[in-house]
Amino acid sequence: MKTKITVLIAVLALTFNMGFSQSNEEDMNTLSIFVEYAKAKNYDAAYTPWMELRQRNPKFNRAIYKYGEDILEDKIKKSSGSDKVAYVNDLIKLWDERGTYFTSKTPKGEYLAKSCQLKYDNKKELNLSDAELYECFDNTYKMDKSTFTNPKSLYTYFSLMVDLYDSGQKPAQALFDKYDDVVEKVEEEVKNYSESLNQLVAKEDAGTTLTKKENNYKKFYESYLKAYDKISGSIDTKLGDRANCATLIPLYTKDFEEYKSNAVWLQRAAGRMSAKDCTDDPLFFKLVNAYHNLSPSANSAYYLGILKDKEGKTNEAISFYEQALSLETDTFKKSKLYERIADKLKAKGSYGKARNYYSQALKLNSSNGRPHLKIAQMYAKSAPNCGDDNFSKRAVFWLAAQEASKAGRVDPNLRKSASQTATSYNAKAPQRSEIFSSMRAGESIKVGCWINRTVKVPSL
Repeated sequence: MKTKITVLIAVLALTFNMGFSQSNEEDMNTLSIFVEYAKAKNYDAAYTPWMELRQRNPKFNRAIYKYGEDILEDKIKKSSGSDKVAYVNDLIKLWDERGTYFTSKTPKGEYLAKSCQLKYDNKKELNLSDAELYECFDNTYKMDKSTFTNPKSLYTYFSLMVDLYDSGQKPAQALFDKYDDVVEKVEEEVKNYSESLNQLVAKEDAGTTLTKKENNYKKFYESYLKAYDKISGSIDTKLGDRANCATLIPLYTKDFEEYKSNAVWLQRAAGRMSAKDCTDDPLFFKLVNAYHNLSPSANSAYYLGILKDKEGKTNEAISFYEQALSLETDTFKKSKLYERIADKLKAKGSYGKARNYYSQALKLNSSNGRPHLKIAQMYAKSAPNCGDDNFSKRAVFWLAAQEASKAGRVDPNLRKSASQTATSYNAKAPQRSEIFSSMRAGESIKVGCWINRTVKVPSL
């Protein structure tokens, strides 16, 4: 047992960058005892020695706070009433203490958001109002936005704003501003994780096997991207019809004169109206032109392209879209812009041009699988028109299935839907009996029309 404790102490020293040469033996032994219990998830046994060391020497080792969080979360889970409230408050206190004794290892935004989330999750027991909880999140966001990144907490923050708006405690403009704040924050985090993931995807595409450490990072990036994708949908669902045209148009009409020289307000107003398809209203024209005249940007040029599209002036629209691309310097945003333009071309049936834009989007953000799925959809829809006979027309579905599979390989959010889509397309392609009877196994079929690709018939 003594040898085991000695080894554990050495591991803790390496893990938490702490030396024990100047610490007393009692603290070292207490540390090893509660860590041993905590690692075995015997939190009840860990509680007493952990609390003793925390009270006796709170700055002794960061393990006090790492395992202390697990210990108190277990207590909260198993308790009720006043006991639960006491443990909740103690966990909040523990995070405060961590910030005091290990400041550089305790990002304010991250840990204050955890405290706010804990309060929200136990708001009935703590008797806290939505207004008090929103203020907790809002103060944290304003204090340290950079490390306020937890997907769940970002959603809770916005959800509270919606609830306050519904109860008449917050005005519509505050609701829409907070929506834009949170969505922009989510997009910022998605960009960061996507760029990191793209490097690993590129390495795999080049035929290099990832190291164990790189695989772990890949799983980490994918898990966060999946979480952000989930809350993005939840945020839009929570906002619902509160931001419909009937609400937005009178609000922005009323405020236009006051904010017509505010580029941020104009950009957000135009963006909200575009997202809600309120682009037929004359106000959208006023917003876009005021924004473009005040601060020409990729966004303003894109909105002008939308206006030209509405007028049926496709060539002029494309010209503005290209201008938007030339003005955008951020790689991630440029990728999104390519995809948005491609979506418009796809909707018009300009599949060849759309694929070109989707391909550019993929070059800039290879871990986004949506363009692959959209290209697959265009292939599948074109199958009846791209082949010399029934067999070659249905062979297009193999191309569609291959493209759909790529989406699942690079994008964790699309893994399930991409697999289902690929299976569906493969079922529409020639089956084994047809391949056998046609004697075309292994043959390369040139697919014409706009697709202009070659697909190989599977070997039997």
